[in-house]
Amino acid sequence: MKKTVNINLAGTFFHIDEDAFAKLQRYLEAIKRSLSDPQGSDEILRDIEARIAELFSEKLENNSQVVSTKELDEVISVMGQPEDYMVDEEIFEDVPPAAKRRSRPSYKQLFRDIDNKFIAGVSSGLGHYLGIDAIWVRLLWVLLTVFSSGIFIVVYILFWILVPAAESTSDKLKMTGEPVNISNIEKKFKEGYDAVADKVKGADYDKYGEKVKKGGTSFFDALGNILLAILNIFVKFFGIILIITALSTLVGLIVGLFTLGSVDIWGQGELLDYFTAVDTSNTPIWLLSLILLLAIGIPFFVLFILGLKLLISNLKSIGTTAKIVLLILWVASLVGLGIIGVRQATQQAYNGDFITENELQVVPGDTLALAMRANDQYSYSVHRGGGIRIEYNDNDEKVIYSNDIRLIVRSTDDPTAKLVIQKHADGSSYNDAKARAEAIDYNYSLEDGTLLLDGYFTTEFENKYQDQEMDLILYLPVGTVLIADDNTYSFHRNYSSSRDILNNGDEGQYLLIMKNKTKCLDCPENELRSNEEDENDEDWVKEVNESLDDDDGMSTSETIEEVVPSEIEETITETDSTEINN
Repeated sequence: MKKTVNINLAGTFFHIDEDAFAKLQRYLEAIKRSLSDPQGSDEILRDIEARIAELFSEKLENNSQVVSTKELDEVISVMGQPEDYMVDEEIFEDVPPAAKRRSRPSYKQLFRDIDNKFIAGVSSGLGHYLGIDAIWVRLLWVLLTVFSSGIFIVVYILFWILVPAAESTSDKLKMTGEPVNISNIEKKFKEGYDAVADKVKGADYDKYGEKVKKGGTSFFDALGNILLAILNIFVKFFGIILIITALSTLVGLIVGLFTLGSVDIWGQGELLDYFTAVDTSNTPIWLLSLILLLAIGIPFFVLFILGLKLLISNLKSIGTTAKIVLLILWVASLVGLGIIGVRQATQQAYNGDFITENELQVVPGDTLALAMRANDQYSYSVHRGGGIRIEYNDNDEKVIYSNDIRLIVRSTDDPTAKLVIQKHADGSSYNDAKARAEAIDYNYSLEDGTLLLDGYFTTEFENKYQDQEMDLILYLPVGTVLIADDNTYSFHRNYSSSRDILNNGDEGQYLLIMKNKTKCLDCPENELRSNEEDENDEDWVKEVNESLDDDDGMSTSETIEEVVPSEIEETITETDSTEINN
């Protein structure tokens, strides 16, 4: 067990064990003695401590980790040894010999060179980074600005805002690609000190006095400060937006998906029934909840961390290990969602139909009342709509209930009416889809001239919801009369391509079925009149007579005048006194 010490190195707190702390003290003392010129030694030592703190931060995974002798030796190998700078051999004897020979290769970083700036130091910084003189970079900026109609002015401002300035000695060494060690820090500091000293010696104090009187700060510096202040406000505000958005999304995901997953674990709830009905991949809901949480939550967690970094400049990193784990989990969740999606899609790859034709005892001259009916066990009224409901049948078994039924009325030249029932469903194969369509349970009845069609259908819960739907096509012979109940309105709202001759708004009217159309018999504008009163009645009467042939059950000598006054008018009178049960 080793004793640890808390130290403040360049404004950053570190936990360091006692041996490493003693070694660091000797190391810093040796560096201080190795500095050949006492002028500026304190500044140089502060830069060295800042560089050591930076290297420590890179090597530590989290704030609680303790700096040991191993990490200190690695830092010393980068910074260099005091013995290299005229220090006696016995001062720092415990530095490993191998460490004296190792030196980390340096690399350049892009900074703005504010010591050699014309406006903001962008060109000078690019010159250091690219290894060319700053004058050529400035000429290139001018040419690009001219030939781009000023667009590169915006690019320059972006560089000004986004590229940091090389303010510390360490930044200046990184900008030129020199190793950040004791020798170079001392050298760089002395170069700056000598340059300042030369300027002070040769300064025209009268001239600078005038500048002080006029303000002292250049226009470009003031403009840069304003732009940076605006950018800083915008960045902070954007960080707050990111934090609020990410945090609210994460809380909503955790609460919602935890609730959804707990439903599956306890095996209760209507929500679980609906999920099971539509899920053909047979994925446990708790597993899907976990995958969704990782796939959606991890990106929002990253946005949350990014928002914190925009608000807190010295925020510690979550660590490389945590980043790798989050990346692996996120990729795995995306793969899992892909697999579930493919399995779900393959179960709905084919569409199958099951069609039945049912003959109805309705002939020309008959009057047929048409209505949709409900089942009080499921609902007291019916209305066409998509989607499903989970209900229980007479045997207390779960069934899938739907009103996704389309009603189409067409004319036919056949002597009798027929009802074509088309059931549709999806499946993993054509045979599977057809079997699911055939499993749809649907009923109708024809009694006393009234055709009652179920306004719903059901299928067993085990069949799952595979986009089951139905089309009911009612073929009526030319010459029959149709009375559609008001509750059929939503079921026969069809496109013109369906060739439906029952128009919305004709419900409750007596409609004479003609060739691909209907004629309203009791509409005020189409009241029946005698031939002597209006010759126009002869036109539609003849049209109906031409539509009727021998196969319709009427002889060619029989006319529509004989049908309408006797059979149809009598039927209308009788039907008016009878209420159609919905």
